[in-house]
Amino acid sequence: MASHLPPGLTASLARLTQGLSRRDLSTRAASISATYRSGGSSAVIRSDGDALAYALARMPATYAAVAACLAALNETRTDFTPASLLDVGAGPGTATWAAAEAFPQLADFTLLDANPALRTLALALVDGDPRLGTLRYDAGDARKALASAGDSDLVIASYVIGELRDNDRSNFADALWAKTRDTLLVVEPGTPAGYGRIIDLRARLIAAGAHLIAPCPHDQACPLTSPDWCHFTQRLARSRDHKQVKGAEVPFEDEKFSYVALARSPPTHRPTARVLAQPMVSKVEVTAKLCSNNGQAALAKTPRRDKAAYALARRLNWGDAIGAGE
Repeated sequence: MASHLPPGLTASLARLTQGLSRRDLSTRAASISATYRSGGSSAVIRSDGDALAYALARMPATYAAVAACLAALNETRTDFTPASLLDVGAGPGTATWAAAEAFPQLADFTLLDANPALRTLALALVDGDPRLGTLRYDAGDARKALASAGDSDLVIASYVIGELRDNDRSNFADALWAKTRDTLLVVEPGTPAGYGRIIDLRARLIAAGAHLIAPCPHDQACPLTSPDWCHFTQRLARSRDHKQVKGAEVPFEDEKFSYVALARSPPTHRPTARVLAQPMVSKVEVTAKLCSNNGQAALAKTPRRDKAAYALARRLNWGDAIGAGE
């Protein structure tokens, strides 16, 4: 699945930022980023300019991460054809755009977020889009707004749980699951703290009857122990505007994320393993860190003398499923 923003979203961002000072947007983006890193929330985004700066700086990476998660979900659930989406803590609608690309049959889009500036931006970005232009965006705190939201085939909560207090997260997980008619996707930053939030939600919902779809090839406890943690990375190219707003020279960035996709029913086909880090390739062998469907994590070595297996192992990338759909 492509990690770059879809053409319609790119065009909308260009239209809305036309004539605006890139220096001002860069200053705003840096301030918002510093607030997030220090544990702040999206409440720091107060104006249209703030929302645009945030979108230019963060939408490409967030989109890339969610798109990668949806691609992994699709590999295991090839029969999943959701008609409705609930995007919780939707911000500028990034996850909604990614879901619309991943599932062409999606027709019913509901977004929830408390931030009025991000809501205004999300509606401006979809203005005139034949599919997303009809979405419903409910204002209000996601925890409270969930109570009045309808059930959806696919529920996504991306980069939102970290904004909640510790004692609110369990009830929030239960509320997300209660609104999930089929599949729930939760995405968090690929940090030890983000992974910890994913693991807590994962354990709670498995106990409630959920089944693992991705990334885990099993429903057992995560085999990784501190200081190790499960996370993935998605490389994305930076546009000129993206580089200007972030004050960056490098033409790409790597977004690290942790995630879990859970469903009401077990997958018909489950991968035999998931690659947990970029494999190390040498002239002698390929060494890959795998989480296997037996619930264990280990290093798998494929020697060069096994030419066919070595050729396949050389093509493995971080996050790949092995045996998906078989």
